[in-house]
Amino acid sequence: MEYVYTALLLNESSKEINQENVTAVLESAGADVEESRVKALVAALEDVDIEEAIDTAAAAPAAGAAGGAAAAGATEEAEEAADEEEDEAEEEAADEEDDDDDDASGEGLGELFG
Repeated sequence: MEYVYTALLLNESSKEINQENVTAVLESAGADVEESRVKALVAALEDVDIEEAIDTAAAAPAAGAAGGAAAAGATEEAEEAADEEEDEAEEEAADEEDDDDDDASGEGLGELFG
């Protein structure tokens, strides 16, 4: 979420939303910066008029699924892409831990049935 807030902050202060600026703001706030998430955010917001997206979202708050989702779609896509990369890395780490746990404890389906 801090990545989206950073983009909004940069937009509000009329600064360019690029990797360098996003990273600088996040680091100054003490956040852990993930380069892949920064790249995904910058790429997703490349062709987005943030002011227009904010105005559209504010004009139709009750139609969140229709108007608001379309306006905020690019920002959400950036977060989703970054989250997917993070989830994949976590799944790989969990799979490795699971494999180690099964081998170490001897508890697997084979142990249950024979």
